[in-house]
Amino acid sequence: MSANPRPDAGSRPVTVPDFLAAKAQGRKLAVVTAYDYALARIVDSAGVDSVLVGDSLGMVVQGREHCLEVTLRDVIYHTRCVARGVRRSLIVSDMPFMTYQVSPQQALASAGQLVQEGGAHAVKLEGGARSADAIAAIVAAEIPVMGHVGLTPQSVRRIGGFRVQRDEAQIVADAKAVEQAGAFAVVVECVPASVAARITNELKIPTIGIGAGSICDGQVLVGYDLLGMFDDVRPKFVKRYAELGDAVRKAVEGFCKEVRGGQFPGDEHEFH
Repeated sequence: MSANPRPDAGSRPVTVPDFLAAKAQGRKLAVVTAYDYALARIVDSAGVDSVLVGDSLGMVVQGREHCLEVTLRDVIYHTRCVARGVRRSLIVSDMPFMTYQVSPQQALASAGQLVQEGGAHAVKLEGGARSADAIAAIVAAEIPVMGHVGLTPQSVRRIGGFRVQRDEAQIVADAKAVEQAGAFAVVVECVPASVAARITNELKIPTIGIGAGSICDGQVLVGYDLLGMFDDVRPKFVKRYAELGDAVRKAVEGFCKEVRGGQFPGDEHEFH
């Protein structure tokens, strides 16, 4: 039997304590982003541990160059869609830019809306030490928080683009600050594998890597990336498990050809 068997899609819902137990048991966690009912239902039934409603929707769904223009209402809307399709996975929703930076009180109000109006089970926000007070305030209100350190996409203007982060001391300090503030897990993005390994070994909460090597306690990928449906950006760390973009294109080309040639609809598609 595999050491990390696929969870039964019909089993009980995944919870925050399950994430913490997974690290203790050495069981890797699989996280996939989704932004709508149809995809959420598919990845949930495939056995992922968590569905992340990421602010990456700004790029993947809205066609923007970055995520800075994504609003809280956007994420609430997409979280509602995802929540209708999920039966067992932990739903984690991103807190968009400027919905938690002003004050811990603002952060708590934003997180509360994602849970109460969107149906999120937990929220994720970027930043380490600078976000510790916000994390603590949200956790104190019994809302689970996932942290995010290393490359933080909402800081794209300051860091000059989507670049590997190499300041080991700062990244480790940020990860520890997130844990100390009460987060139940932390995303570690675009850092050298050795740095992610150190964080994973020194933290008691699970690390979810993306471009951070194989030692992390789990991995996350954007659903459209792993399915081969998004080509605007193709990071080195993304593995495309399918090329559904090509399949969809060919299917639509076939539809267009048959409509223009009079083959569709056929007799079997008509009402008599």
